[in-house]
Amino acid sequence: MKKVILNRRDFLRQLTVSSVASPCLMSGLGLAAGAQPSYAPPTHKKPNIIQIVVDTWGAHWLGCYGNTEIRTPHVDALARKSALFLDAYPEALPTLPARRSIYTGRRIFPSQLIAQPDDQVKIRGWHQLYAEDITISETLRAAGYTTAFVSDVYHQFKPGKNFNRGFDSWTYIRGQEGDRWVTAPRMPIDLTRYMHPSQKVQPHAKTGPMQYLLNRRSWKTQDDWLAAQVFREATQWVEDNHTENQPFFLHIESFSPHEHWDPPEDYYRLYMKQNYRGPWLLAPPQTTAGMSPLEVAHLRALYRGLVTFTDACLGKFLNKVESLGLMKNTIILFIADHGTMMGEQNQLHKGETRLRTQVTQVPLILYHPDSQWAGRRLSGFVQHEDIMPTLLDLAGVGLPSRVTGRSLQPMLESGRAAGRDQVIIGWGEHASIRTPEWCYVGRWSAGKPFEELYDVKNDPKELTNVASRHPRILERFRAALKTHTDSGWATTKGTFATEL
Repeated sequence: MKKVILNRRDFLRQLTVSSVASPCLMSGLGLAAGAQPSYAPPTHKKPNIIQIVVDTWGAHWLGCYGNTEIRTPHVDALARKSALFLDAYPEALPTLPARRSIYTGRRIFPSQLIAQPDDQVKIRGWHQLYAEDITISETLRAAGYTTAFVSDVYHQFKPGKNFNRGFDSWTYIRGQEGDRWVTAPRMPIDLTRYMHPSQKVQPHAKTGPMQYLLNRRSWKTQDDWLAAQVFREATQWVEDNHTENQPFFLHIESFSPHEHWDPPEDYYRLYMKQNYRGPWLLAPPQTTAGMSPLEVAHLRALYRGLVTFTDACLGKFLNKVESLGLMKNTIILFIADHGTMMGEQNQLHKGETRLRTQVTQVPLILYHPDSQWAGRRLSGFVQHEDIMPTLLDLAGVGLPSRVTGRSLQPMLESGRAAGRDQVIIGWGEHASIRTPEWCYVGRWSAGKPFEELYDVKNDPKELTNVASRHPRILERFRAALKTHTDSGWATTKGTFATEL
């Protein structure tokens, strides 16, 4: 039989006709052929889907992944009811490249460098969705789902970005990081109270800490923090829509615990017991060099406090989902885009040459209402691009032909790895190749050479670069990375035309 490949327009048209307008389906719902219900009846067979994406929350900072110093009771409770993937990694980084992969189920590395007006970030792959892309929201909406989007990831809403594509409704919460939401006099804010002495203070800065401090200056209670706003809006959407708009796909984006690391005082004090009187280092330097042990303890407490606060906000949302009875017919997926360095090798924050376990290993937790996979901990490499095909597979919705990821349902059912012997993670001009034995980080494009190699078996925290000891292994990984990038361009290119 000849294989039929549908383009984006034909795929969505056919899916809409077959899933929504089918006389058999309408008859099965107790409606006459051609009748149009005012809402999707609650006796639907397809599960609801809630997808939660958090930023800068690596697997190393969750109790369910073995961290004994962090308090994440609500995500941990969800994990106990869910399947937990132990070896989940991005396909491309950072923020927007990761989301393009999550939203489309498609490989995006290597990527072009696209000129973008009104966006100061200049990284390969940092751009809007291609015209050819078919997103999970578009696919599920065409299959009869009500689709909704709640996000405070301000990069997604910069001029020209289109990450709300395929959603019936969306809520954009402003004020994160350098989002120029508030324009007001900046002089009254003393930046020396928020920056390390080694950092250059720019009194008239329009972005960074100054902008964030302007955005947050009217906050009075914990309800004003952005993570609280995100999950409160998501809670309100579920309350408003759970009776008449099932099945639904609710996609939630929480930029927290991304920088700026600025938790409410109570959450900071959970971790900071020492007497610290220095600046509130909500945007610390890239390195701990020049910082005292007390300052390092302070900034780690800031990050951990924001993690725990975000967990608490998420917990309120999950409690509402459960109280509404939605755990009986809703799939919930929790994923992060990446993690962060928190002092390892004296490094802070993420970076395209910092593609080690602290930055790249992410939590992936999947709750299914049938609970047959509850408590299962699954080893084996999986990546962001596998999320969309997995959710569509579990929902019984066909995959667009452009999907390159693989459904994880066979892995969920068997408990065995999906077959990948390595994962490749791209960021800008650099990439990482990870195997069970090694983590290689190198430059794939023309420019200043960079290479690191870590012995994962003997150095699981990846703290010692052993590149100089293993020239043959480096040569092997260089060749593998070149093959991967050379073969990827036909898959990862696209257009921004309005008509295909």
